[in-house]
Amino acid sequence: MQVEKRVTELVEEKIADRPELFLVEVKMLPNNKLIIHVDGDEGISIQDCVAVSRHVGFHLEEENTIEQAYNLEVSSPGVGEPLRLIRQYNKNIGRTVSVKLSGGQKKEGKLLEVTDGNILIEESVKEKGKKAVAVQTAIPFNDILETTVLISFK
Repeated sequence: MQVEKRVTELVEEKIADRPELFLVEVKMLPNNKLIIHVDGDEGISIQDCVAVSRHVGFHLEEENTIEQAYNLEVSSPGVGEPLRLIRQYNKNIGRTVSVKLSGGQKKEGKLLEVTDGNILIEESVKEKGKKAVAVQTAIPFNDILETTVLISFK
C-alpha cells in the first residue's frame, strides 16, 4: 500500500539520527486507523512517540497522502504482540518466550541467545516420575511461526 510505504519513509527519516530506535511495523487498517510501532533497544519514551507522530502527521497533511479522515497511533508494540525483528529478539534475551513452530508444536523457555539463523531457548522438560531438567533447544527462524514474550506476575 502506498500510504504504508510513505509512512515508513517518514518514520525512518525522523529516527535516522537515533540509532537506538527502530521501526517495527506500519499498518493502515480498513477503519482508517494508521498504526505505527516503533521500539528501541532500551525501550522508547512517550516523547519519542509524540515526535514521530507529529512528524508523520505533519507530512501526511502537507502532502494530502490520505484523503479521508484517519486516526494516527504511534506506540511501542504491545506486550502480547509477536516479535517481528531479530533486534526485538535481542532486546528480550533473558525473558521467557512462547514459540509456535510451523509443525504446530509450541515451546516455552528462557531466551538465551539469538544468531542470524536461530534462537536458543532453555526449556524445563519433565519426564514422568522424574524431576524437571533444563534443556537447551536451538530453533531455526525458518521453523518459527510466532514468538511472544511471556509476562510473569510472580
